[in-house]
Amino acid sequence: MGKTNGLEHRMASKTIKLVDVSGNPVAGKEVSLNQTNHKFLFGSGIFDVVDVANKSVPADKLAFLEEKLEKFLDVFNFGTLPFYWGRFEPEKGKPQTKELKAAAQWLKERNVAVKGHPLCWHTVTAPWLLDMSNEEILKTQFARIEREVSDFKGLVDMWDVLNEVVIMPIFDKYDNGITRISKDLGRVGIVKEMFAKARESNPGATLLLNDFNTSINYEILIDGCLHAGVPIDAIGIQSHQHQGYWGREKLEEVLDRFSHFGLPIHFTENTLTSGHIMPPDIEDLNDYQIPEWPSTPEFEERQAKEVEEMYSILFKHPQVEAITNWSFSDDGAWLGAPAGFIRKDNTPKPAYEVLKKLIKDDWHTNVTSKTDDNGNLSFEGFLGDYDLVCGDKKVSFQLDQEAEETVQIVV
Repeated sequence: MGKTNGLEHRMASKTIKLVDVSGNPVAGKEVSLNQTNHKFLFGSGIFDVVDVANKSVPADKLAFLEEKLEKFLDVFNFGTLPFYWGRFEPEKGKPQTKELKAAAQWLKERNVAVKGHPLCWHTVTAPWLLDMSNEEILKTQFARIEREVSDFKGLVDMWDVLNEVVIMPIFDKYDNGITRISKDLGRVGIVKEMFAKARESNPGATLLLNDFNTSINYEILIDGCLHAGVPIDAIGIQSHQHQGYWGREKLEEVLDRFSHFGLPIHFTENTLTSGHIMPPDIEDLNDYQIPEWPSTPEFEERQAKEVEEMYSILFKHPQVEAITNWSFSDDGAWLGAPAGFIRKDNTPKPAYEVLKKLIKDDWHTNVTSKTDDNGNLSFEGFLGDYDLVCGDKKVSFQLDQEAEETVQIVV
């Protein structure tokens, strides 16, 4: 396949030399090269895995969730699991480690990369922190990071270390332990402390700072953290668009501002609804509570167009490495919004089909070719994992821009 316009950074060329067991070139042999996974992370929040992996729901519900996850696995290679402290450890000393490990294992066995969300956040945090002094809260938060990051090493090697730090010290909706300690430490201070603990617990992990605030305040925070030596691996940007699609102009403007740090960018929580748009005067999205928010055919078409444009813009940008749609399904979606790629009954929306075509067709490599007289075969494809099939032999390899040009494969 030829290079797709503007996507050269997502691709690489490789020459493969086929030899037999004696080291002689295998000439004139037909070979298929099939991409089995993308290097780019196409993801979704997929909390239902916890119930499926632990079989913790009745049989009929389990079958429904398994059907939902089949649709997820057909398209995505990346999943976010819930580590909200207040739910993960509702009672002090009784974390749901076993349940979440089963979920992470389930995803890993199916070739899905996993991210844990989040390690430190003032919302849905453990209510029992309020019984402690600030010094004890800090010590307990450190212990929590050390425990989770160590326990899940090898299963979850990517974390949203802190969530929504811009608002954290001034959050005033209700008292909580994390806002208390963030007031003491300051924004840069708390980020530095939490990242240091996470890095110490898993030196090889990918650690993100994540925020919904895309204003200059987030840029100032990132700048302050980098100057303080905080080892941020990727910038997390939330893009909940319940109040309407950002559009190309805003998307490119946000990318432009956050790319100057030279760090990878992850769109961590994306929402585009297939229903009506939330009124613009709502300041905190959580304040919009309505009995029903239906998905309609007209708005599903709009959602599909927006998904196609947004993903195309992000995939084209060299610093974007991951996109996570926050709600895979309308069933159980945040705020009851029709924000999923599939409907409440598990049927796929047009957005699902559009995205599947992009990932599995337009941005996918599947070629058949013949080796030359020297047993060589050159091809160009999207970065990721491949199977080379030659007769009844199958060999797996990776296509990476850093890899050597020629790889020798024995068939």
